[in-house]
Amino acid sequence: MRHRVYVNRTLNLKKIRYIGLDMDHTLIRYNSEVFENLSFELLKTKLIQKGYPEEIKDFKFNFHFAIRGLVIDKKRGNLLKLNRHSAIRASYHGLSPIDFKEQNKIYKSTYIDLGDPNFEAIDTAFSISHAVMFSQIVELKKQKPHLQIPDFAIVADDVLAALDEAHRDGSIKNAVKKDLPRYILKEREIVLGLEKFKKHGKKIFIVTNSDYHYLKTLFDYAINPFLNNHATWQELFDFVITYAQKPRFFYDQLPLLRVDPKTGLMSNYDEPLKPGIYQGGCAHIITRDLNLHPDEILYIGDHIYGDILRLKKDCAWRTAMVIEELSHEIETNRKVKPITCEIEQLMQQKEPLENELTELLTRKYEEDSAVDDEKIERIQRQIGDIDSNIAQLIKNQQAAYNPQWGQLMRAGNEESYFAYQVERYACIYMAKLSDLFSLSPRTYFRAPRRPHAHENV
Repeated sequence: MRHRVYVNRTLNLKKIRYIGLDMDHTLIRYNSEVFENLSFELLKTKLIQKGYPEEIKDFKFNFHFAIRGLVIDKKRGNLLKLNRHSAIRASYHGLSPIDFKEQNKIYKSTYIDLGDPNFEAIDTAFSISHAVMFSQIVELKKQKPHLQIPDFAIVADDVLAALDEAHRDGSIKNAVKKDLPRYILKEREIVLGLEKFKKHGKKIFIVTNSDYHYLKTLFDYAINPFLNNHATWQELFDFVITYAQKPRFFYDQLPLLRVDPKTGLMSNYDEPLKPGIYQGGCAHIITRDLNLHPDEILYIGDHIYGDILRLKKDCAWRTAMVIEELSHEIETNRKVKPITCEIEQLMQQKEPLENELTELLTRKYEEDSAVDDEKIERIQRQIGDIDSNIAQLIKNQQAAYNPQWGQLMRAGNEESYFAYQVERYACIYMAKLSDLFSLSPRTYFRAPRRPHAHENV
């Protein structure tokens, strides 16, 4: 099913001269559940090697336990979902939900400061295994306090360090390269779309944190078979920058190395940027050497912090974000529409009752006049019954998205913090890169007019 490209800020593709792409989860699509299960299994091995209990071997991976946009409270061992204002709207300790009263007792009316090192954002598709592992270790510590498990903050750091190590030492990448069909989803439409954009004069480049050898393996497998107008992927892309160390790539001044595509060997490079394969460097080199204005570059990635936020703040390039979970979110929106309509109808029934109750109680306390207390009690019961029905409908509605956390882009009736970040930093967003490349390279994306609260009256 094809989805749309969604617009936060007006963007005219005709004015874009260069399109930059992240590789993992953007240009190259993964079977995310299978990939995260691999990460989880490697995490188990590495944590046991670090001295964690052997009971970790029995952990089972549940891909649907966590979603992107959650926050780990490292100090308390909790997993949190925030709204756009950073207020907590749902929480778990280990594998158990924290009820509303207990949540208020723990956090009161606290708004989470994500700059506080006690909080860690789960903001990439590579982070689901991290969140699931952390929560399962917290649950194990809770259920078996006699085991030698460190404090929650140390656990969070150890899990992150083990995951980084699995990416860095080749454990994950080697497993992927040995069984590409299991982990990588080929998509012919992306390659055809890239070639179409090239026909319109667009320059395409890659900026990835992955190394050259891994990139070459994936591109040979997922790009080369579908090329019509180019012999290899090296002809398709004007330049490729590997091991970019994003987000540092967007704000630091890192040296650029030239990579020999035949051998993978690197050499110092201090000439102006030209077609080829590189390692390192920085965004400033691109705008300087190619004489580009920031508005002439569109960069597309899947990581809200590493690809989008720092880029927007430090470089002012135009930004696009791939959110693969959006496909499920949109389809579920359609499925739960009858429930949504029923909730809205009940809310409409409740509103006049609340207004009537407010009027009766106001007269009782302000005018000291006789009021029918039985009528007040009757209205309160009616409101209570409606609220009970609404609560059950909301529970059914949210379970259709994710049993623990509900929608990705909403926290209750409000935007989730993840959705707020997407709105603030991504000019456009989509479920798949092919959604963009299926369109004309001359498309004009116009941002919709968003009414203020007072304009809805």
